[in-house]
Amino acid sequence: MTTEQEHTPLPDADAQSAGAPSSRPGWVTGEAVARWCARVSREGEGGAVSTALAPFDLTPVAAVPVCAPDDVARAVAAARAAQEEWARTSPGRRAGVVLAFHDLLLERQEQVLDLVQWETGKARYHAWQEVAQVATIARHYARRARRHLAPKRVRGMVPGLTKVVEVRVPRGVVGVVSPWNYPLYLGVGDVLPALLAGNSVVSKADEQTALTLLWARELMAEAGLPADVWRIVTGPGDVVGGALVDAVDYVCFTGSTATGRAVAERAARRLVGASLELGGKNPLIVRPDADLAAAAHGTVTAAFANTGQMCIHIERVYAHEDVYDAFRDQLVRHIRQLKLGRSYDYAADIGSLTSPARLAAVQAHVADAVAKGARVLVGGRARPDVGPLFYEPTVLEGVTGDMAVYAEETFGPVLSLSSYGTDDEAVRLANQGSYGLSASVWSKDTRAAARLAARVRAGAVNINDGAAAAAGSIEAGMGGMGDSGLGRRHGAEGIRKYTETRTVATQRLLPLGPQPGATAQDFVRRTNGQLALLRRLRVR
Repeated sequence: MTTEQEHTPLPDADAQSAGAPSSRPGWVTGEAVARWCARVSREGEGGAVSTALAPFDLTPVAAVPVCAPDDVARAVAAARAAQEEWARTSPGRRAGVVLAFHDLLLERQEQVLDLVQWETGKARYHAWQEVAQVATIARHYARRARRHLAPKRVRGMVPGLTKVVEVRVPRGVVGVVSPWNYPLYLGVGDVLPALLAGNSVVSKADEQTALTLLWARELMAEAGLPADVWRIVTGPGDVVGGALVDAVDYVCFTGSTATGRAVAERAARRLVGASLELGGKNPLIVRPDADLAAAAHGTVTAAFANTGQMCIHIERVYAHEDVYDAFRDQLVRHIRQLKLGRSYDYAADIGSLTSPARLAAVQAHVADAVAKGARVLVGGRARPDVGPLFYEPTVLEGVTGDMAVYAEETFGPVLSLSSYGTDDEAVRLANQGSYGLSASVWSKDTRAAARLAARVRAGAVNINDGAAAAAGSIEAGMGGMGDSGLGRRHGAEGIRKYTETRTVATQRLLPLGPQPGATAQDFVRRTNGQLALLRRLRVR
């Protein structure tokens, strides 16, 4: 690859408008923002506010109240007071509210797509993926919550005499701390099953993307959700997030591994449960028999969706040495066709990074790698001509263990490409490091790919897909191993985690233990005989 090719910029989605200022969505009025912010738990007037910057042009978005610990306490108290009545509401009624929200979301999706783009800078298609995912979650749990939470009959102490049923009860007030990168999907998708399980929820909105969550809360109110059943607090994580963890009955957190550890420690001191989806350094393996065109396209989709700001996005690719050159060339060719842009339409394939801190982190990883000998195959540059936080999708070759990009999560549009010789070597490379969130294997021999997938340490392994197949299969759990977290969202566990189990045992005829007139020794002898009989009959 020539130097001239390496520095040919990726195309803009619209060269004419790429340098034009980006404006706020026209339908967003000050009155609308004030109405959404009124749902923030804060009493009185004149409190502090924070204003995020729109990534497309670094102009202010809208002022949002900043909560104090007392505001969090009031929000949790209000949610706790409302939870008991909400738990008594029939499952059918709760499902009806969520399905009404589902319909409103699809009907008004253009509004929230504007908001998500305004606050995050992502391409519109990637914003739409959030809408599709939340709609799927809403529909799934509204239809399946009753089945997932149904009482379970289990074998009693004395078969025939002891009836035992396990029932699920809400935990109470659930705290949901969601990040900026997927403000609708992660902000609302974790709330819906908690509500359907009979809990109330207090959400901590990220300061960068509070409007998206506040908009969703207004839509949920229109769908029929009582006011205090879902409360939202805003403000810095070290103040508001900590106060929330200290007050709720269960914590659902999505974010960095470092912060996740702090959340887990804080919750553990109160013996409060927590589910944590944390970081990843996700690998993709291209076997020698893979469809290389499909693998290259799938790699681009999985690596650069949401400009690489996605916990399950691919950051490491290992291609078999027999197909390495051919795969590399196809991968680079696909990337060169991507369009960068910041318009509120579907013209752009890749949007902006969300913050100056993200841009700086991406630049630092690439600069460190290049300084230590890595080669840039494509990308490797910021694109201020498109927007202040744009960075080209980048592929690095020759990455070694002394480079930060080797093992640290970049969380941006940067991919490292290496070769391997055997499946054993591919597994060893894929399992390096402490993360274990998502992985991908490409092969025409799906049985061989499945055998390899069984050896990869990851909460999800996609075969002939980059990341979406597992994440989009809502009936299956999604989560990580190792430093990638605890617990699962989606599937049965995605709603059951918001409940406690209560065992109800009903004893028929006689209570357990020695009966009046009998000795303890008689009871022991008789019970030992029964246990031996059950063993011979192979009764479990």
